[in-house]
Formats: sequence, structure tokens, C-alpha cells
Amino acid sequence: MPSRSANGFTLIELLIVVIMIGILAGIAIPKFASAKQRGLRTAGIADLGNLIIQQERFYSETGRYGALADSAALRLRITEGNSGFGITLSGTPAGIGGFGAILNIPGSEKCGVFVGTAARPSGMPSVTPASTPVCWP
Repeated sequence: MPSRSANGFTLIELLIVVIMIGILAGIAIPKFASAKQRGLRTAGIADLGNLIIQQERFYSETGRYGALADSAALRLRITEGNSGFGITLSGTPAGIGGFGAILNIPGSEKCGVFVGTAARPSGMPSVTPASTPVCWP
């Protein structure tokens, strides 16, 4: 009688492959989440850097810094995923002394910047110099 050759996988082989995939996913998913968070933080700092440039352009044209209501003139574009953007103006009339801005990053982080006589955003490290975007937990 001809012998029958076995085709396919045994249950043990399949179980080992599933366990290996689970271990690799357990390592990769947290690394991906961490990389995504770092990317959003970096994008937030870049967004605030762009805001400074646009605010200085707006100031040279109007003699004051722009509020959030001026976002079309400021050409503000915030990275998708970041939210809670706000601008605070200083001086009388508002906007001639400077501005502060804060941006919420997912995961309870914030990024902010202040320029001129504007107050430092709440929670920003006290050693941060003016015109330097920075993030904090």
C-alpha cells in the first residue's frame, strides 16, 4: 500500500505561529503609539513655529498681532490630531504687546509659545525663553 504524506500544519505548529504573532504585536503596538505621540508633539512645535512666522508677518502689515478670529489672515493650519488651539493677546489695544498660544496634543500634553509682553502659558516650564515653542506634560 502506498503511504500517505501529510499536507498542512499540525495544531501545535499553528499555535506556535499565533503565539509568535501575538508576542510581536505586543512589542510593536506600544512602540507605534510612542512614535505617533512623538510625531504629534514635533508637529505641534512646528505648528507653533509657523504661527510665530505668520504672526510677525501679520504684525508688519497691521501693527498688531492677530487673534484666533484672524486665523484666515494668519493662514493657520494645525496638524490633524492636535486640537484645542488658542491665542491670547497682550497690550492695549490687544495685540500690540505680544501674544501667547497654546495647543493641546493628544495624551494630555500641551505645547505653547509666548512673544513680547504676553504671559507665559499656564504650565509652561519657567525656564522657557520667549519665542521658543515647547511642549510639556
